[in-house]
Amino acid sequence: MQSTEPAPRVVVGVDGSPSSYEALRWAVRYARAAGAVVEGVYAWETPSTAGWAGPAIEPDFDAEQARRRFAEALNAAFPGERPPGLRERLVEGDPSEVLIRASEGAELLVVGNRGRGGFARAMLGSVSQRCAQHAACPVVVVRHHGTTHD
Repeated sequence: MQSTEPAPRVVVGVDGSPSSYEALRWAVRYARAAGAVVEGVYAWETPSTAGWAGPAIEPDFDAEQARRRFAEALNAAFPGERPPGLRERLVEGDPSEVLIRASEGAELLVVGNRGRGGFARAMLGSVSQRCAQHAACPVVVVRHHGTTHD
């Protein structure tokens, strides 16, 4: 008899950084073992919402750039072929807020220890730290094991 319960959901923050690639691969391995689905979430902000001077001239351009960067990140994490069943969500907004909202109802939130910005000596990036403090589910912070120059 097949269960009518939806599969558990594992949310992963994707930002194009090496640690987010590691987080994606870790989440896929975990999901296979747990019978869960993986939802990759890429958050983007228009310059006007990111605090830059002046309004965004063409929001569609920003969305298209974000879509392209998301695809590039997924291709970098999974060269050749993406895992079957990987759900992709592109969401406009502050990355930590987007991931905290996405964590609602999820079994697990997976983030890389450092994103694209930040300080090389920081153990956690600001997004991973905020998610660890405020997510609605357990959080796994995955560390990138490359060189410090990534």
